[in-house]
Order: sequence, then structure tokens, then C-alpha cells
Amino acid sequence: MPTPRIIGIETEYGCLVDESLSQGEVINEVRDWFFENSRYGLLDLQNRGWDEPAGNGGFLFNGGRIYIDMGHLEYCTPECTGIRELITYDRAGDHLLVRAVDELGFGDAVRFIRNNNDHYTQTTFGCHENYLMDRKAPFTEKNVLALLAFQSLRVIMTGAGRVGHAFELHAREDPQCHSGVVDAFQISQRADYIENDFFQWVQHNRAIVNTRDEPLSDPHRFRRLHVLHGDTNVLPAAHFLKIGATSLVLDLLEADAMPEAILENAVGTLQSLSRVCAPPWRYTNYDGREEDAVETLGLFLACARKAFEGRDGETDAVLDLWGKVLDGLAGELDDLVGILDWVSKKYILERFMENEGLDWSDPWLLAQDLEYHQADPQASLGLALSTRDGNWDPQDAEAATLRPPERSRARHRSELMRQASLNGKSYSIDWDHVQVTGEIMVPLIDPYAWEEGR
Repeated sequence: MPTPRIIGIETEYGCLVDESLSQGEVINEVRDWFFENSRYGLLDLQNRGWDEPAGNGGFLFNGGRIYIDMGHLEYCTPECTGIRELITYDRAGDHLLVRAVDELGFGDAVRFIRNNNDHYTQTTFGCHENYLMDRKAPFTEKNVLALLAFQSLRVIMTGAGRVGHAFELHAREDPQCHSGVVDAFQISQRADYIENDFFQWVQHNRAIVNTRDEPLSDPHRFRRLHVLHGDTNVLPAAHFLKIGATSLVLDLLEADAMPEAILENAVGTLQSLSRVCAPPWRYTNYDGREEDAVETLGLFLACARKAFEGRDGETDAVLDLWGKVLDGLAGELDDLVGILDWVSKKYILERFMENEGLDWSDPWLLAQDLEYHQADPQASLGLALSTRDGNWDPQDAEAATLRPPERSRARHRSELMRQASLNGKSYSIDWDHVQVTGEIMVPLIDPYAWEEGR
């Protein structure tokens, strides 16, 4: 498996519009703005599936993709080979949406939100992580169960926080899922909507890990781990840690060096931990023993340090941040303001309640919850607190709106797209190929092949 790992993220945006506007029409106008006169990319000319008809979206010159999915505008980053690079390209999606709203003349009447649930309809929308893996990775029972444990326990590091909870939990009827429920605030936006540990579909029976074998590359060499349960992060440090720690755990899996960790109930653990906003975070192991989530995450960190410390600067930055966060979770949570989203949001809301004389039941807090997630960095309450003195700070997101990453197939796909836009011929574009009418189809099955002829 070449290093570094190819990674990508898919962000579905919430959209708030004034009552005088139609949300559906606004989203369509914004989508069309991207592709008008090939402004930022090329619109799909063919159906991609029953739920993605021609014209529903398209690929961007920066190597990413934007389209409408179940009524939400979804932006997919290009294939990236670095964690900060990924954060930069994810942030480029925010820049593009803010610019579209401005140039279309919507002003303050339209706002895009980086969050995962609608407080009023109780619907959820996702943030999906994608990690390229070696097809020969040892997916033994021990490794799979340890991976599932990490994915469930990491919520205390990666959750974006939310006011309230879903009116109807869709999870299994398990007492552990509902123990200690606090209606006021919880760590995760997505936890209430996760129903299974592994499942092949995305929209129904939502799972922590999607098992559909769709590598979008050479299936003999690669598989794609598709993670569904994570929240959309606002703070760059939280985003950096989520992607970086998960990628290191996958490095451990591929090296068959995972620690032993087996949960009694992965979904139940995810949901119960989401409702505990201060240490200790306890969960039940497969043999009925109670364990501490911070300590177990520390076992994964210790294994990653032993195996990978000193490998490169970005790896060391992830390991250092991971250790700092675990120390904060076990001690002073306020040390993590500006680093972890859920801690920062809770801190802001508690100060707001003190100043305004409110309690958690006041609906005003739902509005402030959304303001934390504004895609516009000038309006985001979360980014106003962001700790930026680290390797996680996104670099030159404006340039990333048009320029693809240098060291992935996104660069080659972008070059082929620009050629197609200039010659005026019809085309078919997907992650793993580009076909221009009358020309030979160019396969892109190697995600690491960024130059023509490689």
C-alpha cells in the first residue's frame, strides 16, 4: 500500500432560507451556478443512477464533486494524500458556497450550515469519511471488532455537539442506549440516528461502517472504508484529529497490530457516550466488565506511537494532538475549547445562557446551535474560537476551489475535464474514468496516478 493514504470526505450541508424563498429552488440555483459556462466544473450529461439523473450535479475542476442528494447539497472533496490537504479542500467547499450565495444575490436570506440534523423535522444528513485500504488488509475478527470499538469510542473526541436529541430513537431497544439520557446537550449529532454496526446501505438502517464493496478504483488492489456515523466538524483541530487518528488506526489494522478491544454493544455504546458530557466515560466490554473510554482510546494511541512515531511530520502532529485531547478529556475540559467541537459549543452555549438568564429548554438555544455551524467563516460561532496554531490549520482554501491536489488522480481527471470543456464534445466523467465522445476512454483506476501515462 503506497503511503500516504488516499482520503476523502463527503459533506452534506443544511440550508436555511427566508420564508419568502423556496429551499429547493435555492439549492437548484446554487448547484447550477457551479456549472454555468463551466465556471467550476462540468455537469453530468448522463444518469449516474436512479437517484442521480443527468444534470443533478457534476465533477469540479478542483477534483471534487457537488450534487444534490436527498434534497441536500453535497460536496465531495477530491482524493487527498494529506490530512491538512483534506481539510483545505473540505473548507474550499465552504468558500464556494459562500461565493455562490453572494454572487446569486441572496445575501443574508440564504445560509449554508455544516451540521447533521434538523432540530424541527428531526431529519439527519451525513458526513461520510472515505479511506483507501489495501485489499489484502487482515480483516480478522479481532481487528474488525477493535476497529468497531475505536469508531464508537472516538465520539468523545470527534462529536460536534447538539442541543437536545431525536424525538424517536431509531436504535435498537437496548437499555444501554437510553441510560442516563440528558435532554439538554449531547456530544454527537449523528448518534441518535445510527442503527447498526455494519450494513451495506446508506439511507436505511444507518450503520457505523458501510460494508458496500465499492472501491472506486482497482478492486484487486484496493478497498474503500466508508464511515457513516461521524459528525461534520467545524474546528480544524477536531477535523484533523478525526481523520488523522482514524487513518492511523487503519495503519495498525493493515500491520495487524491492533490492540484488543471488543464492545458489548457498539451502537449502544456510541449513543450512551454521546449523553455523558464530563468524565468518566464508561462503557461495557464484551465480557460484561466496565471500561473507561479515555483509557481504551489511549491504548490505540500507544500502539500508534510505538509503530509510527517519527514517520513524518503530519503523523507526529496527529499523535501529539491525540495525546493532548485525551489528557484534556481526563482532566480539564476547558483546555479543549477551540480544539474539540462539542466542548467548544457547550462552552459558548453555557456562557450565552448565563448572560441571557436562560436554561437548556429555551428554543433560542436551537438557533445558537445552528450559528455555530455557519459555512461562512465570518459568521461561524465555532470558527471564532478556533485554535489555529497547529498543523491542522487549512492552507490556501481559496486556491483549492479550482486547483486539484498534486499527488492523486484528481489532478489527471481535472486536466482531462479542462480539455473536454475546451473542445465542446460530450463526455462521461466518474471517479475512475473520463470518456470524451470520439476518443479513447481514459481509465483512472489507480488513485495514486496523477500524471498522464502513469
